[in-house]
Amino acid sequence: MGHLGAFFMLLGALGALAEICVIPEMDNQLVEKLGQHLLPWMDQLSLEHLNPSLYVGLRLSSMQAGTKEDLYLHSLKLDYQQCLLGSTSRNYNNGCQTKPSMGQLALYLLALRANCEFVGSRKGDRLVSQLKWFLEDEKRAIGQNHKGHPHTSYYQYGLSILALCVHQKRVHDSVVGKLLYAVEHDHHLHQGHLSVDTVAMAGLALTCLERFNFNPDLRQRITLAIQTSKEKILKAQTPEGYFGNVYSTPLALQLLMTSPMPRMGLGIACLKARTALLAILKDGAFQNALMISQLLPVLNHKTYMDLIFPDCQAPRVMLASTLENPSPAHVSEMISVTLKVSSVLPPYQQAISVLAGSSLKDVLEKAHELGGFTYGTQASLSGPYLTTVMGKAVGDREFWQLLRAPDTPLQQGIADYRPQDGETIELRLVSW
Repeated sequence: MGHLGAFFMLLGALGALAEICVIPEMDNQLVEKLGQHLLPWMDQLSLEHLNPSLYVGLRLSSMQAGTKEDLYLHSLKLDYQQCLLGSTSRNYNNGCQTKPSMGQLALYLLALRANCEFVGSRKGDRLVSQLKWFLEDEKRAIGQNHKGHPHTSYYQYGLSILALCVHQKRVHDSVVGKLLYAVEHDHHLHQGHLSVDTVAMAGLALTCLERFNFNPDLRQRITLAIQTSKEKILKAQTPEGYFGNVYSTPLALQLLMTSPMPRMGLGIACLKARTALLAILKDGAFQNALMISQLLPVLNHKTYMDLIFPDCQAPRVMLASTLENPSPAHVSEMISVTLKVSSVLPPYQQAISVLAGSSLKDVLEKAHELGGFTYGTQASLSGPYLTTVMGKAVGDREFWQLLRAPDTPLQQGIADYRPQDGETIELRLVSW
């Protein structure tokens, strides 16, 4: 009896040491304004602009978009199933020029769970098979000795495992093992720095697997890898309070909120992140739709783990559409931004005049109109990204990095970043 009592005392002591990540409620009007940013995006129903993450974010938030939400899910189902599975419709063939990526398919499966749906029927099984085939292909690319790399990224690899898991679809130990190895050996680095959102996505996928105990032979490694992922995220907190940067912080918080940690300071770290996010929300600088969709669940004390058993009857406040505010008078002010490209011969450098408040994409377009500058982009869930600059296309494991002179990497994409007067922006081709 004495030994048993000591055992329970030890458990109690460990429990007392464990801390939880709690995000106190923010001002309702501020959160509602954030949700309203997604409404214009939900009016864009072409396949190029459809983003399942928007639907997931709203369903896990405290807000709803009513019939607009229903129409968005209907469009997702129509376009994704017909593009990925083919269609016999004579009128549809011209509308599906590019198939959704496997990362988009994974998010689509998350959207179905957000609506309390399981993938079923022959069509659903085919979608699951496609995602499993994708993981097998990525596993082969990584290689038996782990010397290779995924064709896409470990972020999409983890996201795909998460999507299958919330639909209670088992993933083979060998596939999970690649993700575990990546967490254990820092294979989620980007440009030599920790990719916080990749680590967070891996941690969420592994947390789901742990809860279902789908891979019992890997259970100890999975539990340790989840702890390792959280520790890495906490160590990546900046003096301002972000985990990595402002855009990776929502997904990092989702992982930290999933369960307590036997670590002092977790609660304080989460409060610090909340303070940093609150400041940027008040400034209105959080405009990226994908990041908003990852933050809204956090502000409603939910994470992607809530898709395992979603509550589709939870009351949600109806979002009211807002008319765009008329442009204030100062918007007509012109600013000068110097655009620089040193990765081509001859190097390009030109001062470009644009309206104050213009995005970097507007600067690129203006430079193109003036002549002597060309660029190409590709759409992604987080916005357009550069694929070619001055005729130079990205190669394998290359990308066009955006920097503010002299050498500060931008945390936002070309559609979100708004240069200030006198800034010099460099486009630099780098390898990773």
